[in-house]
Amino acid sequence: MRRRQFLSLLGGGAAWPLAARAQQSAQPAIGFLSSEHPSVMGARLNAYRKGLAEAGYTEGGNVKIEYRWAEGRYDRLAALVADLVRQKVALIVANAPAVAHAKAATSTIPVVFFTGLDPVKAGLVTSLNRPGGNLTGVSLLNTELMPKRVELLRELLPTAKLAGVLLNPSNPNAEEVKRGVATAARALDIQVRFFEARLERDLEGAFLAAAQARADGLIIGPDPLFSNYGARLTELILRHNLPTIYQFREFAAAGGLMSYSGSIVEAYRQIGVYSGRILKGDKAGDLPIQQLTKVELIVNLKTARSLGLTVPQSLLARADEVIE
Repeated sequence: MRRRQFLSLLGGGAAWPLAARAQQSAQPAIGFLSSEHPSVMGARLNAYRKGLAEAGYTEGGNVKIEYRWAEGRYDRLAALVADLVRQKVALIVANAPAVAHAKAATSTIPVVFFTGLDPVKAGLVTSLNRPGGNLTGVSLLNTELMPKRVELLRELLPTAKLAGVLLNPSNPNAEEVKRGVATAARALDIQVRFFEARLERDLEGAFLAAAQARADGLIIGPDPLFSNYGARLTELILRHNLPTIYQFREFAAAGGLMSYSGSIVEAYRQIGVYSGRILKGDKAGDLPIQQLTKVELIVNLKTARSLGLTVPQSLLARADEVIE
């Protein structure tokens, strides 16, 4: 072999590992878009990272995450997702209602979502088993559980005449929630009134209106705004002496009276697993929507005592967890 050919081969062979190493070290970026505040996302983010790790990805190692937080301001979501699209992230993780903005912003970047809605009825995907397009995700069907929360409140307060419901009218599923709650209330022969809060500053006024209306109890509608201000809600509940039921366990653990839903922490772990699978090459549209059908009833007896309530044994016997 001539010396020039040998050196040429040697040079090419030396360059190849460098190019390979550079390609291997390139980090894909996940755009994490949330309508919530980062302060309430600790357990959910840990679960998401756990799911990513199960799929072989570690934040700061072989993947990076670009976080975008709307902090309860839905009007920020369109700009936040547009920024992620401009950055050409490998995929977008979005909660509800952020997922609607992600769907509108891109048809090519994979989107993994969390929602409390039926994603087919909401128009996010065409099928649960084979979503098609660039979206897949996890559904807890929290909207569908609102009528059951009316029943639980009625069981807790058998002589109640008026149930209040706290809603964010900006939420796209607000009208569906109203219809489901109204139907359940008629079947149980209990009146219902809706109280609205779009922003954190509206919460006190909504609770005051519920107290002035002499609501016997309150059901908090599914919306990230209310997840953002769990401590504030607990303060208002105790001040106005309003027995209240919400969706996630975190609410009851933070001092709320009752919660009834699937595990949002488990939902985010599943989203992490799906994110990893897509990074490895799976198509979002081929991954079936995961529906978490297991629901948990959590009762906080300490809060019940603070409100002067005796929780019926029938409820305590069915509770998956009693916080004392």
